[in-house]
Amino acid sequence: MLTMNFIDLPQMISASGSVMLPGSKSISNRALLLAALAEGETELHALLDSDDTARMREALAALGVTVSAAGDGNLRVTGCGGRFPVRQAEIFLGNAGTAFRSLTAVLAFAGGEYVLKGVPRMHERPIGDLVDALKACGANIEFLEKKGFPPLRIHPADIRPDSVVKIRGDVSSQFLSGLLMALPLAGARVTVEVEGELISKPYVDMTLNLMARFGVTVERESWRAFSVPAGACYRSPGFYQVEGDASSASYFLALGAIRASAEHPIRVEGVGKNAIQGDVRFADALAAMGATVEAGENWISAARPADGKPLTGIHLDCNHIPDAAMTLAVAALFAQGETTLANIASWRVKETDRIAAMAAELRKLNVRVEEGADFLKIIPPDAAHPLQPAVIDTYDDHRMAMCFSLASLGVPLRIRDPGCVAKTFPDYFDRFTAVVKPAPVIAIDGPTASGKGTVSARVAQALGFHYLDSGALYRLTALAAREAGVDWADEAGVAFIAAQLDVVFHAGGVRLNGKEAGEAIRHEEISTGASKVAVLPAVREALLFRQRAFHRAPGLVGDGRDMGTVVFPAAQLKVFLTASPAVRAERRTRQLLERHEPADLATIQADLEARDVRDRARPVAPLRQEADALLLDTDHLGIDEAVAKVLDWFAARC
Repeated sequence: MLTMNFIDLPQMISASGSVMLPGSKSISNRALLLAALAEGETELHALLDSDDTARMREALAALGVTVSAAGDGNLRVTGCGGRFPVRQAEIFLGNAGTAFRSLTAVLAFAGGEYVLKGVPRMHERPIGDLVDALKACGANIEFLEKKGFPPLRIHPADIRPDSVVKIRGDVSSQFLSGLLMALPLAGARVTVEVEGELISKPYVDMTLNLMARFGVTVERESWRAFSVPAGACYRSPGFYQVEGDASSASYFLALGAIRASAEHPIRVEGVGKNAIQGDVRFADALAAMGATVEAGENWISAARPADGKPLTGIHLDCNHIPDAAMTLAVAALFAQGETTLANIASWRVKETDRIAAMAAELRKLNVRVEEGADFLKIIPPDAAHPLQPAVIDTYDDHRMAMCFSLASLGVPLRIRDPGCVAKTFPDYFDRFTAVVKPAPVIAIDGPTASGKGTVSARVAQALGFHYLDSGALYRLTALAAREAGVDWADEAGVAFIAAQLDVVFHAGGVRLNGKEAGEAIRHEEISTGASKVAVLPAVREALLFRQRAFHRAPGLVGDGRDMGTVVFPAAQLKVFLTASPAVRAERRTRQLLERHEPADLATIQADLEARDVRDRARPVAPLRQEADALLLDTDHLGIDEAVAKVLDWFAARC
């Protein structure tokens, strides 16, 4: 269920299908910039439409470059021949690192006055090494706030002919890529020498490939030195086809490697074995883990290991796939043996400190993790450390949200701020849910004492499914509040207790904070309290994910008053189980007498009717029969007959 603030994912039991990938972010922003700098018009096909590319397009518009629709979703860029029409501008780039770094380099040689700024996180991402390299060949750039970090003010440069510029290779390959794309604007030969090991070499190779497509060949000595002859200039190739995003492909290929069969693999389309993106080699990492991987010119597919065994943990130098390596961190949860991802120091200067963020969120799932300055070690779950449902924070980082969706193959999850995927893959969760199959759920709703609890428990037992008595959660909340001395009308206080509730359902009943509570929550006083706390919005919100966390393999039967309307709106089968107030009162009276508790039939019926009114009239999740719920009236049905009816309906639908 997707909301403004979170998406709840049940446990997924299988994956299959195909996904047409969005265009590569890295290629899209490079192609936009080079088309803008080129002589002539360029038609860009399959360009990514995302937050990051929107920031680049806005920047180019602010610089006077015309970008227009060319039909069929394509764009036409009218190049400026290396000289932007607007010579003075203030440009906001959000958190688009690729756009910020490449534009810093290009505008340093563009001969105008420019200010570049972004969101607060962008102002925490270092850019000093790039600025130092640009200054070494005559650029004039100021740090407007903290030295070494955006925002920046750029003045016209005084280019020094035959300059030799040194730049660190171990911070971000985007610095080198930006500098290389800017060199044709320098008007003189500039040589760039890389100090130390160059990380993310495939991204630099991608830059060189694109520059060549736009008419500029970079001379290089291995990965140590690069230069562009004086007089080189960009020329439009006429049109350019953007490859599908290989980083985005990693999530779906990992899905296939973990859950898809060889007969029905996951297949991504739009990127293939000869792609210019380094992250296409993520498929090699999956193959090393034992996955069944195949590839063609414009597609790659992945499925579980052919021998039927789980994936195998690996130790991998991730220099060549820094972004896609994040996907391996979550895929490692489904492997036998430890996985170590090394040479990932660049994660720390991305949208967030990805090493720290990944470790923190994995630990929420009860995963053992070791982290260092440039590595992450993941020890997969076992019987002593099983995966646990968790609420995952995404840190306004699109890749954190997409990576952790894979953990739903093991446990239900809540992912906060799923909208952050708009940075590179706006409809990611729609694509994700289209190729996975969740564990089945049967939602049985109905009024108090209609028999839904007994029927639900028996159906769950017959199918071997988990069972959720949602009413018990509200009773347990009421009981815990009373024991803590919190008034049932104290919404904030009860919600706090609900959020901390330690509940375990078992064959013989239910435990609260380690103590048996099955009898205590059936007392009439606690039932009344449950009805009162259930109308409090904050309490319902606190218990919503706790209820959804029961949605696990092999399946779930949940009963309550809003199972099919709110908690599990996509349930495979929804049943509205009811009975007349008179019949329900008789049943409740018998239950109380069997427990040797006082029971007055008229009083009980009046109380049930009053509860029905409250449940149907409450402003939050009122009791009602959904349009797609099947009505089961049990006035004249025994338990066995009602159970058989539900099982027949489930067999017909599932």
